Amino acid sequence: MNKTRFIFIIFLVAVMLSVISPRAAASDKSAENPAVVIEADKTGEPISSYIYGQFIEHLGRCIYGGIWAEMLEDRKFYYEIDTEKSPWTSVGPKDSVSMTRRDSYASWPSPKIQLPGHGERCGISQGKLGLIKGKKYTGRVVIAADPQAAPIEFNLIWSEENNGRQTVLVKELNNDFVKIPLRFEAGAATDAGRLELVGLGKGSFRVGAASLMPADNIDGMRADTLKLLKELNSPIYRWPGGNFVSGYDWRDGIGADRDKRPPKKNLAWNDIESNDFGIHEFMAFCRQLDTEPMMTVNSGFGDAYTAAQELEYINGSPQTPMGWLRTANGHHEPYNVKWWCIGNEMYGPWQLGHMALKHYVIKHNLFVEAMRKVDPSFKAITVGQTESKWSEGMLNRCAEYTDIISEHFYCGRKDSVAEHVPQIADKVANKVEAHRDFRKRLETLKDKNIPIAIDEWNYWSGKRGLYYLRDALGIAKGLHEMIRNSDIVFMANYAQTVNVLGAIKTTKTDAVFQTNGLVLKLYRRRFGTLPVAVTGDAGELDVVAAWNGDRKSLTIAIVNPTGQQHRLAFDLKAAQLAGKGRLWLIAHSDPMAFNEPGKKPQVTIEEKPVVGIANELNVPPLSICLYDLPVR
Repeated sequence: MNKTRFIFIIFLVAVMLSVISPRAAASDKSAENPAVVIEADKTGEPISSYIYGQFIEHLGRCIYGGIWAEMLEDRKFYYEIDTEKSPWTSVGPKDSVSMTRRDSYASWPSPKIQLPGHGERCGISQGKLGLIKGKKYTGRVVIAADPQAAPIEFNLIWSEENNGRQTVLVKELNNDFVKIPLRFEAGAATDAGRLELVGLGKGSFRVGAASLMPADNIDGMRADTLKLLKELNSPIYRWPGGNFVSGYDWRDGIGADRDKRPPKKNLAWNDIESNDFGIHEFMAFCRQLDTEPMMTVNSGFGDAYTAAQELEYINGSPQTPMGWLRTANGHHEPYNVKWWCIGNEMYGPWQLGHMALKHYVIKHNLFVEAMRKVDPSFKAITVGQTESKWSEGMLNRCAEYTDIISEHFYCGRKDSVAEHVPQIADKVANKVEAHRDFRKRLETLKDKNIPIAIDEWNYWSGKRGLYYLRDALGIAKGLHEMIRNSDIVFMANYAQTVNVLGAIKTTKTDAVFQTNGLVLKLYRRRFGTLPVAVTGDAGELDVVAAWNGDRKSLTIAIVNPTGQQHRLAFDLKAAQLAGKGRLWLIAHSDPMAFNEPGKKPQVTIEEKPVVGIANELNVPPLSICLYDLPVR
């Protein structure tokens, strides 16, 4: 290289640095010294408490095995004993057990056990039960037997050694089905417990249904899960789906005797629906949590007449036909459910009963018309999707039959924290932008306010269904975007509450908040209700602020997705801080930190007092900070 060319290259590099470096330096400075202005007198629409809503569906271990306390699978014997899908196995010769419809219980085949009559123990057994030493368990078996089949043993087994079992012995039975109560106390802890039903006499006996729950269950729900759900304090729960609802007949899930409700195929998720958790159980669930129910009707395989009947069953007076049926099933007073989703994701080919938009708008309107005749006060939530033409089409053709429009989204997993965290907030922002555009363009929306219900939203979970600190950072940032758009985002239902993409994770014997659940719990309990304007350059931090309800303190929430500690400078306008307050902190040095049932949590909510607060806040690396700062 000659000297002239070398000097020219050096000159070019110098020029480029003189142009680029100031910007780079400014960017670095912004990242290192974020500063915002909080204008306390510039408030937005109040933040709806419904953005902290939840969604539960009959999928995996969300309800059965998560919320519902039943320990036995396929307790009404949908599958034949000893087949691959059945959790039940025969005790004694396999040919001693058969399935019979003759004189069966609840019009469903029942296992019939033929006893050889020479003292050989024959029956059925289910294993893999989680037991806690010293814990009491209650249950029942619906059984009919030849009188000579007695005695019959019902054994809870925790060990094959040292007689590790407890037995309920029944010496007298007859050919009519009766319910035998079971009471046990586990003598050891195990995840391999077993319930065994065996006859010792001759003749035969039939089993209509069996049930086993921890004795501390509350209205059939797990006490440990319910405790965490009460801490979560969600104001509203959406049920029963989700994809599940498009193949669900609500009438299968009613009836005072749960043992007689028929087990059915869960068409959406290729599983078995026991129908143990139906309308009345969901309402009891909501009563226990002091929360509002949000129903979804089946507009997939369902019809408008059946949806109207369901509304009458739930909200009708006892003098109406369906209200009378509700009374007969044990609940005289109407439930007065306000919020009703008309179907679920009907735009998707994965949805049972999916149809084209031009056809579905007709079906949607027929549903709402029929339901308004039953209860004109109910609020209709319409299926939407901004990523296609669905939201715009529904708003064009169904605006007079819509109170809120639904939007769903899920986000995948990105390799880096910087890419992973913003996804939820970006999805919210995109949907809000689309709906603001609809409001400007669509004639059907003039003088009509139709807000958004993001009634399914989340990340897909990680390995083993776990959520990590980086997921929590993204959930918090997503809430921030909803807060910034409080004028249009009215509701959001995190999907799903327990186990399946859950805020709470359970095993057979334990339950714990996942990282995402900690965020939802914290913001629901501690963040303010009246958002205030935040401007300036927060760099890589995400900052929102809101007055508490009494305006005696200001809450400031900050998401820091970086591995560096920051000092956030702020200029507070139109208010003066008292100089002290409290901080709630979710943080960990590892973005992949997680919580798992039965183990000490890696991620927690730390609460501590703060003093000397004037114009700067400390923000640890990989953290969510929520400050509550009283004003003078």
